[in-house]
Amino acid sequence: MLHRPSSATSITTCVIGGAGFIGQAVVSELVALGRKVIVVGRRDSFTGLPERVRYLGNSVGDNLEVIREAMLASDEVIDLAYATSPGTSFQDPVNDILVNVPETVRLFDLASTMPHLRRFVWISSGGTVYGRTTEEVISETHPTLPLSPYGITKLALEKYAHMYFETRQLPIVCVRPANAYGEGQRPYASQGFIATAIASILDQRELALYGENGTIRDYLHVSDMAAGIVAALTSGEAGEVYNLGSSHGLTNRQVLDILAPWAEAQGCSVDVRVLPERPFDVPANVLNCDKLRSISGWYPRLTITDGLAQTWAWYAARPLAEAYSHIVA
Repeated sequence: MLHRPSSATSITTCVIGGAGFIGQAVVSELVALGRKVIVVGRRDSFTGLPERVRYLGNSVGDNLEVIREAMLASDEVIDLAYATSPGTSFQDPVNDILVNVPETVRLFDLASTMPHLRRFVWISSGGTVYGRTTEEVISETHPTLPLSPYGITKLALEKYAHMYFETRQLPIVCVRPANAYGEGQRPYASQGFIATAIASILDQRELALYGENGTIRDYLHVSDMAAGIVAALTSGEAGEVYNLGSSHGLTNRQVLDILAPWAEAQGCSVDVRVLPERPFDVPANVLNCDKLRSISGWYPRLTITDGLAQTWAWYAARPLAEAYSHIVA
């Protein structure tokens, strides 16, 4: 049985999904701030976390007793866990509901019975909840009309989060992140264009581009995303929603243009196959992040060029089989 620390100055954060790509970066950010951290993950065990971080395996997935134990020993919660991706949600929209909505609502319900929790941060999706737009940069007040099952379930769960805030006083903050990228992201996983692009170049695989230039997306290095999530935890107001991105957009083609010189230096080519645009792809999605910056001072530290250079170097320095063996979904 875990116990909450007695010292009021010692804050413990429970990170559900803390063994994932973004989760590991969030855990590192929390540890750097002096937080004690408890990670709940779907594996029985996980060794890739910093020292002194406690890991609780929850392989059943919806076993609330494991999460209850972690929450009772914590002062705050960050929930990064989600069972699907935007790409996989189209394959089975009903499954997208069944594996995400009941589990997350049960989690909100459980957290609402714990008045000691000072904050609960839930990770929504800035890339999917808004849908099509004519706005160059999207603020949190923009209408939401998602095109993917993934975006629809994320938005529905935001509404549940607000219900628990209003009716049970759950101190919940929703974060709408843009497209994360960086060292250690899993390629070929129906999300993460940059990881897939780099892996395709190094693998000398053909890369599909839907439309001549692809879509416009807001890319944020995982270290900056982790810092933004923690900023929402420490400075965000309960009941509020915050965008989290770079506020700058790039087409898929522009990303490839940045990667091309490094590929050439490595003796690799960028092999692109242009396919017709897909009706469910939002043409452009770029987030206005002034709201989070105004309350926390957070802003991205890495430019897209520096972040891509850092990410390329990480993959290029490793045999691909070795690189992929270090990658966690």
